[in-house]
Amino acid sequence: MSTALIPALDTNKLNAFLGQFVTDLGAAVHAGMVVIGEKLGLYKALAGEPMSSAQLAAKTNTDERYLREWLASQAAGGYVTYDEKADKFSLSEEQAFTLAAEDSPAYLPGAFELALGSLAAVPRIVESFHTGAGMGWHEHVDGVFHGCEKFFRPGYTANLVSSWIPALSDVKEKLEAGARVADVGCGQGASTLLMTKAFPNSRFFGFDYHDKSIEAARESATRNGIADRVTFDVSTAKNFPGKGYDFVAVFDCLHDMGDPIGAAAHVRQSLSKDGTWMIVEPFANDQLKDNLNPVGRVYYSFSTLLCTPCSRSQEVGLCLGAQAGERRIREVVTSAGFTRFRRATETPFNIVYEARP
Repeated sequence: MSTALIPALDTNKLNAFLGQFVTDLGAAVHAGMVVIGEKLGLYKALAGEPMSSAQLAAKTNTDERYLREWLASQAAGGYVTYDEKADKFSLSEEQAFTLAAEDSPAYLPGAFELALGSLAAVPRIVESFHTGAGMGWHEHVDGVFHGCEKFFRPGYTANLVSSWIPALSDVKEKLEAGARVADVGCGQGASTLLMTKAFPNSRFFGFDYHDKSIEAARESATRNGIADRVTFDVSTAKNFPGKGYDFVAVFDCLHDMGDPIGAAAHVRQSLSKDGTWMIVEPFANDQLKDNLNPVGRVYYSFSTLLCTPCSRSQEVGLCLGAQAGERRIREVVTSAGFTRFRRATETPFNIVYEARP
């Protein structure tokens, strides 16, 4: 790029930034390509054997010309492997593990569905920058709800039962023996169902204010044959029913709440005397400078489109944001009357906190 008219710019730095722009633009439109591939079953079909665009079209009952263009975009982005000599496309083992296996702990398409759904709110959020108005979770397009479940489920599958719960004091033993458990803000029930399957002696109750998500959770429980051990009901975090819970869990949603301190206080009242509250939040450091990295960019962006507007739409509107950090979460929890709080464990994407009365 010529900089004759702007000689003060460092050409190398400018070109490096433009290169970053091209990468980001490709990633932005690539989100739509992944959602298309997932919805049409293209990745699953490619996981079987190498195929030409015509063979893939025949197998998936799709149009070959559209497929040819889609395959080229995927090969250019490294999501599909292209064999030039055979003129066929396939998935490597790693690509298949992350793109074609829905039960994989590293399944990726849900993240792109969530991103694509979130971006549909941009016109409304632009206006909110002027007015300060909120946007409720229920006001987003369906892709946000389905994508969110798919986005978080792999991380929960990989960590919840195997490492997060064992990192808490005495909780695993209680669940194995038989406990009353509330999953607050359960969405479509991915976390609730994982725990229900893992601990057959315990009774689980999932709560969320979004009625469509609760309907989906109930359908999943029935489909998995565990509807007799788990109940899903529409309720807010400040008003969910029941007392004497041995364990209450809140997954990736405390920061979305308008009044997280009020919700925390209600959790405390609902717990048994020796009960435990597990709070799973997006990984974040306390200082902004320490969150300026690729993971932080993902969470700050989702927070701008989803989390902060959601909190602003509710009472109090504290707007913790998805990168609140441990110090801020501790303030919320202890303000609600909890006397014990600690970081139990973490992953590159989440921090798990333990709170007790």
